Amino acid sequence: MISSLPKRISTIAPLFQPLHLTQFKYLHLNNNLLQENNTYNNFNPESYYTSCLSQITHIRPLQQLHARLLVSGLHYNGFIITKFLNVSSNLGLVRYAHEVFDEFPDPYVFLWNAIIRGYSMQNMFSEAITMYLRMHECGVRPDGYTIPHVLKACGGLPSVRVGRAVHGHIFRLGFDWDVFVQNGLVSLYAKCSRIDVARVVFDRVDDRTVVSWTSIISGYAQNGQPWEALKIYREMRRLSEELDWVTLVSVLSAYTDVNDLQQGKSLHGCIIKLGLEFEADLRIALTTLYAKCGELVVAKSLFDQMEVPNVMLWNAMISGFAKNGCAEEAIQLFWDMLSKNIRSDSITIRLVILACAHAGSLEQARCMDEFITNSDYKHDIYVNTALIDMYAKCGSIELARRVFDRILNKDVVAWSAMIVGYGLHGQGRESIDLFQAMIQAGVTPNDVTFIGILTACNHSGLVEEGWYFFHSMRQYGIEPRHQHYACLVDLLGRAGFLEQAYHIIRKMPIEPHVSVWGALLGACKIYRHVTLGEYAAERLFSLDPYNTGHYVQLSNLYASVRFWSGVAKVRVMMKERGLSKDLGYSLIEINGKLEAFRMADKSHPRSKEIFKELEILERRLKAAGYIPDTESVLHDLSHEDKEETLCNHSERLAIAYGLISTSPGTTLRITKNLRACVNCHSATKMISKLVNREIVVRDANRFHHFKDGLCSCGDYW
Repeated sequence: MISSLPKRISTIAPLFQPLHLTQFKYLHLNNNLLQENNTYNNFNPESYYTSCLSQITHIRPLQQLHARLLVSGLHYNGFIITKFLNVSSNLGLVRYAHEVFDEFPDPYVFLWNAIIRGYSMQNMFSEAITMYLRMHECGVRPDGYTIPHVLKACGGLPSVRVGRAVHGHIFRLGFDWDVFVQNGLVSLYAKCSRIDVARVVFDRVDDRTVVSWTSIISGYAQNGQPWEALKIYREMRRLSEELDWVTLVSVLSAYTDVNDLQQGKSLHGCIIKLGLEFEADLRIALTTLYAKCGELVVAKSLFDQMEVPNVMLWNAMISGFAKNGCAEEAIQLFWDMLSKNIRSDSITIRLVILACAHAGSLEQARCMDEFITNSDYKHDIYVNTALIDMYAKCGSIELARRVFDRILNKDVVAWSAMIVGYGLHGQGRESIDLFQAMIQAGVTPNDVTFIGILTACNHSGLVEEGWYFFHSMRQYGIEPRHQHYACLVDLLGRAGFLEQAYHIIRKMPIEPHVSVWGALLGACKIYRHVTLGEYAAERLFSLDPYNTGHYVQLSNLYASVRFWSGVAKVRVMMKERGLSKDLGYSLIEINGKLEAFRMADKSHPRSKEIFKELEILERRLKAAGYIPDTESVLHDLSHEDKEETLCNHSERLAIAYGLISTSPGTTLRITKNLRACVNCHSATKMISKLVNREIVVRDANRFHHFKDGLCSCGDYW
């Protein structure tokens, strides 16, 4: 020991300086006490130094105390050094703790536990496992306090293999009935996505604690099984087990996943009764619940009550706004976040990109792209993939392709996003070419890739190609799901192959879902096949009885064959169920600002100019030979179709406003919440030629690029 002192003292000599931090006054005052009590047999250095250690919150006083231990010869005292290692780890100085540990001759189990705990606590999982293996090599037997820290480290590794090996150690060591160890195993397997094994371990726990219940509930919630999580929670409550805030966070997460706002509100009341409403993680979970379920006022109120909302709370609010039709508010919240110098993460960026996609504003999309280009996320593949989707949904497939081309190491998600984008814009051939390039690049397609390629074929009327791609899925190990079948049925149905489409549905190995029957009903409306359409509608009403779109489709089908009693019957059904068709509206972006129009809307400040422009357009259309289909006014149940004229539809107003608000040659970009009607589609084609403009319209199904009297959809929509 004496021979090692000169080297150690020379390295820490600068630390023998007066302490500067007032909170360590206790250490100063007791220096004399130490000297005085050295003369008495009842002085306890362990008690003294552990008391000093308990007050340390910074590295410098810790190093000074370490120097005193070296000088006094107490650096080999196991009790003091164990405490020293724990304090060092708590301060994030686990490397320093390791150096001190290595100087201790023949460390016993408590010292090993301290260093393993330190690495595990600091999420240095590989190092924790390495120390556990060294412990075995040194012949030191772990105890019940060692294993939970080791299991936590195993849960942080990418593979469950090491965890299984440690599980084997637990059996051999006889700790398999220790409740703390069992809880650790439940958490381990849940984190490694082996919730089935976690449940087996949980079922063997006899003396369950709140940690046991929380581990399995959070495990199910984190592994996408919220209903199972809630089932366990109900069992826990039935047994009158105590609750803590960790349990409640997991339960709130489960209620959020299943969109059960009512039960979430009930749990909120329970949280208030328990006095836990100010717990930060619970506040985040509650904000997320209300935001996702559309209670944005309540969510914003909870958000505003936080003194310093962290990035997770900001993400919860931005997500809530973005996914509940408040894209503009989501985008503004992001800029507010940056103005408060709160650092965003990758999730924040992707949520804001999603909001920009929902808003449909190309100018906002460009601003977001510019921000990302100047940020740390410019090479993030997930962010760039989101940008591809954003540009495609904002009407610029060219800018989407530009982002795609700048990604160096494209994964299947990036390829799929671009293929889906082409499909959305009806560019089937481009989508097929990109799919082939993807295969040549050695990237294996996934189920989303095939949804994109089938959608592209569907929107372009490429029946043979779509049929080929559908049947080639299995060679890549992909079983068709509902969306794939819906695309195929829609493809065949729109091309007039109704019987073949129905045959596909009957032979499906899975139960046909709403999307499949909806595709068949839409095709029946196009080709006026009443019998098959009625059957498809019956299936839809049983599966999704409160979706107004199905009733409108059936009504339109009846109207197309002038079966007016059928139309009246559908209207009665809708009235009985309290349903009404959504009113149509159109948005147009002018100078970065979105303007909204409804049918015959005269609320705009420039309405006189707009309607004057409409009159001019109507005269020019008639002079060019345009004849509206007046029967279509009877085919719909919306407010727009009850008006006498068809020229006042919302997209016509948006076009007129765009023409008087922009310079000649400027592209007009319009978003409509409903499917484009036959009259507006025909009129917009002719208008694009008359005014020499490109007009891009995003309706409920796809994009239409009108130019020189033609539409990119080829009148196939």
